[in-house]
Amino acid sequence: MWVTLMKLDLASVGLALFLGLVFLVLFEFIRINSYRGRTPPGPRPLPFVGSLPHFIKGPREFVRSMLQYGEMATVYLGRKPIIILNTVQVTKEALVQEAFSGRPAIPLIEWTTNGLGIIMVTFGHSWRQQRRFALHTLRNFGLQKKSVEDLVIEESRYLISEILKAEGKSMNPQHALQNAASNIICSIVFGDRFDYDDKRFSYLLKMLNENLMLAGSPAGQFFNLVPFIKHFPGPHQKVKQNANEVLGFIRKQVEEHKQTLDPDSPRDFIDAYLLEIEKQKSNEDSTFHEENLVISAADLFQAGTNTTSTTIRWGLIFLIQNPDVQERCHEEIVRVLGQDRFPSMDDRDQLPYTYATVHEIQRYANLVPMGVTHETIHPTKLRGYDIPQGTMILTNLAAIFSNKEHWKHPDSFNPENFLDENGHFSKPECFIPFSLGPRVCLGETLARTGLFLYITSLLQRIHFSWPPEPQPLDMDAIMGFFRLPQTFNIICCSRDTEE
Repeated sequence: MWVTLMKLDLASVGLALFLGLVFLVLFEFIRINSYRGRTPPGPRPLPFVGSLPHFIKGPREFVRSMLQYGEMATVYLGRKPIIILNTVQVTKEALVQEAFSGRPAIPLIEWTTNGLGIIMVTFGHSWRQQRRFALHTLRNFGLQKKSVEDLVIEESRYLISEILKAEGKSMNPQHALQNAASNIICSIVFGDRFDYDDKRFSYLLKMLNENLMLAGSPAGQFFNLVPFIKHFPGPHQKVKQNANEVLGFIRKQVEEHKQTLDPDSPRDFIDAYLLEIEKQKSNEDSTFHEENLVISAADLFQAGTNTTSTTIRWGLIFLIQNPDVQERCHEEIVRVLGQDRFPSMDDRDQLPYTYATVHEIQRYANLVPMGVTHETIHPTKLRGYDIPQGTMILTNLAAIFSNKEHWKHPDSFNPENFLDENGHFSKPECFIPFSLGPRVCLGETLARTGLFLYITSLLQRIHFSWPPEPQPLDMDAIMGFFRLPQTFNIICCSRDTEE
């Protein structure tokens, strides 16, 4: 009899669980249909996981498909709706408003930053204080001692020398380019550059690469859906470990700066921040403290390292695939600058084709196809739709950068996209790689300077080509936090040797 009762109980429990699951699924369908009636159109989401399986299966195709829904589309990250802005017109209308200036609390980022810093911190008093201070300080250190332009030109010499150590041999340019890009922001934040053979620094750059890949991987996306897995082993633990290593490196830099700080002569961002902490001690509303310093410095370090170096890596691929563009740039640069004088930002007007090529590299590389995530900070309206507070907003740069109405050659690499009928440089209004509004990229000026001067210096002095038997390259790329090129090798030859 006891066995019979047990069977009945187990059967009842199983039935109850089954009915409960059916009820949850039905409730989810009702909830989804209710949302879909009030938001812009989009693909039908799956219960509980939303559009995530479609995105993971083919991220580039998924992004491209959004344009079929019109100027705005809605997708779902798990159970949360996300509005995607598909045209430059609606993007400009939205992002210039403070209502769209928030950042969502992304669990993986919150876990590694404790909600501090500048770039991904949620909208509020802390963000305002930290961004205002960072903008002011970066501007000041760009005008003192060595300007950003001077730093890039000096680093270009090191970079060219490093690359030509492997002249004529197959080499992977990733480390040299990443180190060179990083050294500019390091000079501003830490007050010093790092040699290309510095093993500790090379290790840090390797960890940054790993975290970029992991954050955008299926494992990283799954963490954002179910963040309680942080208490269990898995690939997400490597993200935390790498982040702690980078933060430990910066904490050591902060401690060294505290020992040698001269209040009358701040050397860099860390010095300026330490002085600001002291200055704001009596201010109850101050968000300046050492942990915010560490996270803010990490934000600048990571952003300044990866965006420029990854864009230049894509640039090398495009220039090798289009040797006529590479040669035309070189000829223009040598005609204007000669073989020996390094470029300056003042040379842009005299180098329209090269300047157009730098911009075309950015457009065609499309480093962040969906832009950096925004969030509405209060209820608002956009194109007739009521947008609730806390709605995530993405910009479909993939669609904007390939819109046939705005580009002469939307689907191919062609600097003519940035030249007018007279061969003068002309930038279309839809070229917005640094975003818009209150959340416009903090390091836009730094990035523009680095990209133009590095690419121009490299094309002036080096010819790039594929090895005799190059490996096939998947141009759909690796979709992490950025759109990353696959690892590749190239042949570099000094123009002096060739000519």
